[in-house]
Parts: sequence; structure tokens; C-alpha cells
Amino acid sequence: MAHALHKIVTFEEFVAWYPENAQNRYELYDGVIVEMAPPTGEHEGIVGFLVGEIVMEYKRLNFPYFIPKTAFVKPLEGESAYSPDVLLLNRPNLVNEPLWKKESTVSQAASIPLVVEVVSTNWRDDYLKKAADYEAVGIPEYWIVDYAALGGRRFIGNPKQPTISIYSLVEGEYQVSQYIGEERIQSPTFVELNLTAEQIFQAGSFPT
Repeated sequence: MAHALHKIVTFEEFVAWYPENAQNRYELYDGVIVEMAPPTGEHEGIVGFLVGEIVMEYKRLNFPYFIPKTAFVKPLEGESAYSPDVLLLNRPNLVNEPLWKKESTVSQAASIPLVVEVVSTNWRDDYLKKAADYEAVGIPEYWIVDYAALGGRRFIGNPKQPTISIYSLVEGEYQVSQYIGEERIQSPTFVELNLTAEQIFQAGSFPT
């Protein structure tokens, strides 16, 4: 579970405080530094699989994208900064990002074609807070990969089951499509991506 360090700070103070070569990940939620829970093997297996698939697809299409190791998405309003599990960046627009060069931070929708969050115990942040902030930034596509069906029933239904939710920006608001089992996901950014929900979930499992 995410652990909050309860002292209100600005984004600038957060970046200055952030430990060099940190072993843990931290995010900033409305001025509060939050230590993220250590990822599980399943979580990292899914993240690694998705990075590989997305990189292969944008290279095939010759899109000017890349996935940084560590970078922040900072909404323009408030004092928050998130480090998504997968952050796809549009290289040509980074010259317009005032915080990119020194702080590897982006705030413009034109820089961020896609973000992916793989759900852990702090699922409310993914479905509520981050969804609202990514929508406000104008990020055109946001995936929530809920491989362990941790999200609330109001988000993934009842009975709960592993679900991928893809939020697409339509006239400034997110519209969500959800995928389970052998359903092929539909990505607005990568329309020819041939992946099922189950393939993504299975990427977190390893032979024993």
C-alpha cells in the first residue's frame, strides 16, 4: 500500500527532495509525498510485456515516440506529480515542455500520447484521482490494467474479474471501454495492436 509522508510541499520542493538513485518510487498527491508500494513480480511482468509490445508497435509505425525509465506527469493545476507504470512520450513536443530538460517532467497533452497504470493496492488513485488529472491534462489515452481485479465493483462490475479499462478522450472527457478474457483490446493510438486482455494478464505469470 502507498505510504504518505505528511508534509505539504511544492512540486519544486518534491523534485529537489527526490532521492538520487532511489530504491523506491515516490509521487506527489496534492502536495503530499507518497511512497509507492514495492511492485510485485506479476506487476513488473505485465509492465515489461506492455513496454515491449508498445515499443515494437511505435517502431513499426515509425512514430517519434519513446518510453522513459523515470519521468513525471504534472497537471498544471495543483501540486501533484505522477510516475506512470508506462509513459509514452512524443519526442518532438518536448522542446515545448519547460520542466523536461532539468526535471524530466511533462504537462502538455501533445507530449503524452498514452499512459498505463497497472493496478496495485492503491486502486482508488488509478480509477479516481489519476483518471481525473490525466483527463484534465488532456492525455488522449489512459489504460488501467487491473490484473488482480482489485478495483471497486462500480469500476469493473460484479462479480469482479481481471479487467483492462481504456479511457479515450472525446471532446475533453474520457469515455471508457473495458476488456476481459480473450477480447482484443482497442487502442486509439495503436489501432492495429493485436493483444487480448488475457495475453496481458498472463504476462504477469511465470512458469514455476
